[in-house]
Amino acid sequence: MGLIHLHPVIMTQLPSSEYSISLRAAAPEDAEFLYQVYAHTRYQELEHAPWTPQQVDAFLRMQFQAQATHYQTYYPNTSYDLVLVNGEPAGRLSVSREPGHLIIMDIAILPSFRGLGIGTILLRQTLDEAAAHHQRATIHVEKENPARRLYERLGFTQIAEDGIYYEMEWKAKE
Repeated sequence: MGLIHLHPVIMTQLPSSEYSISLRAAAPEDAEFLYQVYAHTRYQELEHAPWTPQQVDAFLRMQFQAQATHYQTYYPNTSYDLVLVNGEPAGRLSVSREPGHLIIMDIAILPSFRGLGIGTILLRQTLDEAAAHHQRATIHVEKENPARRLYERLGFTQIAEDGIYYEMEWKAKE
């Protein structure tokens, strides 16, 4: 199966002192970019499926829409943000702010922006917010996702297992 058409994102590797990371609320015109980020996170698991690139794209678009509908229905207190690196869209961050609890619904950085510490910075800021409000934070991660090691380094611990996912929790040190 050939790679589905994912818009290329080109960025030269920048020293950490030469880039800025910011968030911007997602807008309707960001839908295609957000889909591209989602597709990049799912492509590897579908790369050997016996589907044409068009079938993979249709499946991923359906799953992307189903995820968005689920989040909006069951997590109404969620912020949906684009991650910007030097003003350029680089990923997405969605956090649901529940009473006493922050749920990191989604954090995804495009491959060309990985390895710069962006995810670490965003997660630390989110955990700082949780600590400031005396809240815990949780995240679900696929068991084989290498990001799990990052979450563990930041102090997350596994609290549940559900099929292919672990639920992980972070609590501020008292």
